[in-house]
Amino acid sequence: MTLEFHPYNSAWVAHIRQGGGDDYGQPAERAISGGAGTPCRSCLDNVPKGAGMLICAARPFPEKQPYAETGPIFLCADACAPWEGKGVPPALQSSPDYLLKGYSEDHRIVYGTGQITLAADIEQVAAEIFSRGGVAFVDVRSARNNCFQCRITAA
Repeated sequence: MTLEFHPYNSAWVAHIRQGGGDDYGQPAERAISGGAGTPCRSCLDNVPKGAGMLICAARPFPEKQPYAETGPIFLCADACAPWEGKGVPPALQSSPDYLLKGYSEDHRIVYGTGQITLAADIEQVAAEIFSRGGVAFVDVRSARNNCFQCRITAA
């Protein structure tokens, strides 16, 4: 099984950077990055210390429904290359642990898949979640603040 880590939708990110409304209809807040702990959901690395960043509400689901969580995310204020790398992206190495949850094709949580996972075990635990069957993707969230980090698919 090959796991792929996906950045946030590039068209949505471009819309936010151009001043468009987030998933609450508000423009992104602007801030200066402190470095570590400010993971950009596009390049999947920390926004560099001292660089501009955007803070906005994101719902990584196609429509509103009971399982479609919305929460804050960070983005590099300036254009950055969306993550295309292999393996666990740098952004998922800035915290000791994360919340992983499996979702079905209709974007509903597959009960029993959610678990706090050590950063070093993300790939192993994601593979175990996919092996249960009925899981279309796994979302990685902050274990402390529940912020969406990225989505994992299996090929």
